[in-house]
Amino acid sequence: MKIVAIFSGVKRDGSNYDQAKEVKPFDETKAGVKELGDSGVPMIPRLFIRSSEKAQKSSSKSSNSGLQVPTIDFEGFGSSRRVEVVNEIRKASENWGFFKVVNHGIPASVADEMLAGAIRFHEEPQELKLIL
Repeated sequence: MKIVAIFSGVKRDGSNYDQAKEVKPFDETKAGVKELGDSGVPMIPRLFIRSSEKAQKSSSKSSNSGLQVPTIDFEGFGSSRRVEVVNEIRKASENWGFFKVVNHGIPASVADEMLAGAIRFHEEPQELKLIL
């Protein structure tokens, strides 16, 4: 597969490492991490590996911060809470890039089927996903 060829010549000893040079061809394949694993790459590409120093810094920051994913309650969205909910969405999007929504009125069975569909899609071969 194309992905294996991208990473076959990458140096792992740190000499002359150019992350941008490694990222660009991977991005151009439009493949994700799943395809990377399925492709038979024998080692994890360096661009996915954090140094132990960076990992420790990140771990110590996140473990003591008590951060929680923003949760936005859609109850009353169609009434007087509309402006408040929109502001919560804006704030969560700007600060986090994502959020959890509760009381949205979508039945659990529909949400479960959407998740199952997303999983089925990501399990398809890369070539088929590019067609879709």
